[in-house]
Amino acid sequence: MNKGFFISLEGMDGSGKSTLGLRLVDHLRTNMGLEVVVVREPGGTTIGEQVRSVLHSTDNMGMSQWTEAYLYQASRAQICEEVIQPALNDGKVVIVDRFGDSSTVYQGYSRGLGAYEIDRLNTLSTGGLIPDLTLLLDLDPTTGLARTKGREEVNRMDLQPDSFYHLLY
Repeated sequence: MNKGFFISLEGMDGSGKSTLGLRLVDHLRTNMGLEVVVVREPGGTTIGEQVRSVLHSTDNMGMSQWTEAYLYQASRAQICEEVIQPALNDGKVVIVDRFGDSSTVYQGYSRGLGAYEIDRLNTLSTGGLIPDLTLLLDLDPTTGLARTKGREEVNRMDLQPDSFYHLLY
């Protein structure tokens, strides 16, 4: 059983997850004196960062939808086992920028792989671990996409057609 507290931040790029995360971490550490571990998905571990590189590389525009789904799950499995679960067992607060809900939305719905199928993969890759609290930042896709246009790093997911994001809204 977890002794810590697990928070996921969900929402499309440009919705303010990073800004909210920074403020939340500062509040929990400064005002509440809690130990906080912050991680991102995909990534957050040596292996996860390698997976992230493959997922985000513009050289991989032809990636199969199922390959994409499995790679996200592989990164999630690694970070759960290596970082999240140990931190929770130590009584820490864990804040993750994206978790299983993102896979359900992006791979399950936008890629058309099925929410049920992706939820099953989420359960397998996390050993059944789910956040204690999920904060969903809801934003019109047009606004979110406009906010991300000026970013220096452009990755494979940034190059998806706008319809990929508008399906969700």
